[in-house]
Amino acid sequence: MEKIWLKRYPSNVPTEIDPDQYRSLVEILDRSCCQFGRRLAFASMDYGMSYAELEQTSRAFAAWLQHHLGLEKGERVAIMLPNLLQYPVALFGALRIGLVVVNINPLCTPRELEHRLQDSGARVILILANLAHVLAEVIERTEIRVTIVTEVGDLLPYWKAKVVNLVARHIKKIVPSYALPNAVTFKETLSDGTHLNLRRVVVTGEDLAFLQYTDGTTGLSKGVMLTHRNMLANVRQITAWVGAVVREGREVVITALPMYHLFCLTVNCLCFLHLGGLNVLVANPRDPSLLMREMRQWKFSVITGADTLYGLLIDNDKFSTLDFTSLRLAVGVGVAVRRSVAEHWRALTGIPILEGYGLTEASPVICANPVDIEDFSGNVGLPVPSTEVRLCDEEGREVPLGERGELYVRGPQVMRGYWRNPEETARILQEGWLLTGDIATVNERGFFRIVGRKKDLIAVSDNDVFPSEIEELVVACPGVLEAICVGVPDEKNGKAVKLFVVPKPGVELTVEKILAYCGQHLTAYGLPCHIEFRDSLPKSSAGKIIRHALR
Repeated sequence: MEKIWLKRYPSNVPTEIDPDQYRSLVEILDRSCCQFGRRLAFASMDYGMSYAELEQTSRAFAAWLQHHLGLEKGERVAIMLPNLLQYPVALFGALRIGLVVVNINPLCTPRELEHRLQDSGARVILILANLAHVLAEVIERTEIRVTIVTEVGDLLPYWKAKVVNLVARHIKKIVPSYALPNAVTFKETLSDGTHLNLRRVVVTGEDLAFLQYTDGTTGLSKGVMLTHRNMLANVRQITAWVGAVVREGREVVITALPMYHLFCLTVNCLCFLHLGGLNVLVANPRDPSLLMREMRQWKFSVITGADTLYGLLIDNDKFSTLDFTSLRLAVGVGVAVRRSVAEHWRALTGIPILEGYGLTEASPVICANPVDIEDFSGNVGLPVPSTEVRLCDEEGREVPLGERGELYVRGPQVMRGYWRNPEETARILQEGWLLTGDIATVNERGFFRIVGRKKDLIAVSDNDVFPSEIEELVVACPGVLEAICVGVPDEKNGKAVKLFVVPKPGVELTVEKILAYCGQHLTAYGLPCHIEFRDSLPKSSAGKIIRHALR
């Protein structure tokens, strides 16, 4: 496909990046800790950790892993934490000695946790004490030999840590009892590691950095192998893309998305570490009072979030009282941002929400809207530098401009493959192209729009129905908060459309009202045959609705 999108690139954005500018993520860490030593790198619960402190604590953790566990380059370490200061310390401690980080969602069920640990072969895990009882159910069926347990306040100042941990255990009672063999505390690892020498390990771009498990919205969770070079490439692509609005050593980022999620890990954690920014960590973004408190305390300039997060904020009466004078960049992730949310956000803050598109298999960013856009379009933007994209039919032939096709992508950010799954790797990686499984269109200016997942397409008689088109329409219906549709068996047409709807609080919706609204905009074969109202929909940690759970 001709790179027609390059004509729309902002003048300051390069068409290509050098993915080999740095040898590894460790080099970025070393550079930033040296250049921005006194500046805060991460903050949590009113306490900030400087770049110099991040270097010291991550070094101590790395030294402990080397000396006490004898871990060697390439071995896997699992981290199961929400957004706490312990996360970047453990993350960079593991990376700087060549270990492979296995990020695990703290909301994992015992079955999901067991699968990730068994599949990855991780020998050690760092876990929050609140979650240790989940690990205790499955640890005997895994290769975990040592468990490092941390409590919420462990890296806060002494008395504050005492109070926070006491409240969690004895007042809120959110730390269930557990029994784990060979368990040590995170504080012990740092205390012991401070007195140990760190043995230098040569880490290159081709070494694995992460085994990042897919969120399971389309079936069995797979381990995506991401190298240091993959991640470095995406960091360079993103920083080049937003270079016109971000300033080195000055940005304050509200990090409410979980850092175990790849988008937040790459964009918030790694990109702004590279830029010398401060990540303000929000451990529980579902608590609007906590989130608003952090946003009021810090003069924030960047925020990333899912549609649900932005909706939560603009629906809060106190949101409009915040100071937005420093806000320079807002990014939407996970699911498409609703037009009503995007327009309301723009009216309140003066800053648009930039939407993009990516996959775990691409580190993750593939496309993004330019930072100079003014209005919401529903497009996912242009391919980022050094990225090739084409749209193909079922036979792998490129489709004409404007027609729908499966999106193929090729670039330095594309994964090495799936861990211990050569068959699936061969299916999805063909001649360097990643077959995304997403159906898209592109206009004459090079802007891409995602129509839907290939797997989600509903064949009604001889007609293809894309759920995303119906969902986009239904959420615009007055009184609808969320909607999703799936295909269900139908004797007459093979498949029929079933719609799940979450009404807005206090609003009474009826099947008749939804059908009347849909009838004004949809063809007969696209009309829902079944409508079910629900209080909520199952979602992944990134805010994506788990469609297969509703089939």
